[in-house]
Amino acid sequence: MKETGRVPAGTPSGFFTAVLARRKTTERRAGRAPRKGADVKKAYRALSRTEILEYLEEPWESFHTGLLQEAKETHRRENGDRLIASAMLGFDNICRNQCLYCGMRAGNVAIPRYRMEPEEILSLFSAAAKTGLTRAFLISGEDPKFGFDRLCRLVSDLKRNGAAHVSLACGEFEKAQFAELRAAGADEYVLKFEMAQEEVFNRLNPSTDFRRRMRAIESIRELGIPLASGDIVGYPGQTLSMLAEDIDRMRELEISWAPVIPYMPAANTPLAAEGGPGNVEWIWRTIALLRVMMPGVRITAGQPGRDLREGLAGREGNLAALAAGADLLFADLLPASRAADFRVVDNRILAGLDHIREIARESGMRLVL
Repeated sequence: MKETGRVPAGTPSGFFTAVLARRKTTERRAGRAPRKGADVKKAYRALSRTEILEYLEEPWESFHTGLLQEAKETHRRENGDRLIASAMLGFDNICRNQCLYCGMRAGNVAIPRYRMEPEEILSLFSAAAKTGLTRAFLISGEDPKFGFDRLCRLVSDLKRNGAAHVSLACGEFEKAQFAELRAAGADEYVLKFEMAQEEVFNRLNPSTDFRRRMRAIESIRELGIPLASGDIVGYPGQTLSMLAEDIDRMRELEISWAPVIPYMPAANTPLAAEGGPGNVEWIWRTIALLRVMMPGVRITAGQPGRDLREGLAGREGNLAALAAGADLLFADLLPASRAADFRVVDNRILAGLDHIREIARESGMRLVL
């Protein structure tokens, strides 16, 4: 990665002092000796599930002036207030699965399907590299007809053409296949556990099951491939207690990147009939908790604001996520003719590098390409 437009991280803001005072008050009420200095930082990293839930339930005003501000200060202190930009390409929207929440589920006949050829994929990433982007994120539905060998060759070609970091999100594979992807040059694999409750996962993901998904995740970890994983925040039926379990699971998995997103209903999906979009406040709390618990983790900043029509590139949503401790935005490489068809969620609106540069300027963060 290379840096551009570096902005000084700034001087300490006093937020940590406020958070420390708050924890001391809480601990005195509980009859415990107040923690000091580095002990508080360790305490954040070791939050119990009960404590995570308490922060999720805390009144917004005190959460905003307390833990959320500490999360941003943690990112400044630990990561130099970086904002990472990555090229992203949904190269195949054909999927054999029937996930109840995904707009690309096999049963949704309302969207045109496409499968891009490797030559077109490489051409798009080559053009992105000329703008300075060095990171590549490839995402697709589970499409057996794309061909696993072709996927491995594609990864090798991207690395050979200069991609500094290649992340893949192409569904579940066997352990030997993950090893082949690593050998081809994959730097990270993205496989979300979606929700930490086995029975809920099995209902919402009828084409697989929770134990199979977790076996695949453990295979990635056992091979030493950095794992990106996370959940859906605020889907119909989810409680804050369930969300606390999800956040705890991300820490247990020692993830490299948290691709978390609030639930955004997709047309022609069964779950959309069960309820509306997730509460964006929940995603801001999730981001902040992840940052103080895992200071070095990358966290998706492409989040919606309160107006979902702006999609994942709305100024309000992006800046709010960054203020909570997120640090990763994507430049979408899909041609306009196909962008609307990669419909994991409705209003999956992403922007390009110019938008990311503007967000970096407005937030005062250090842009890393």
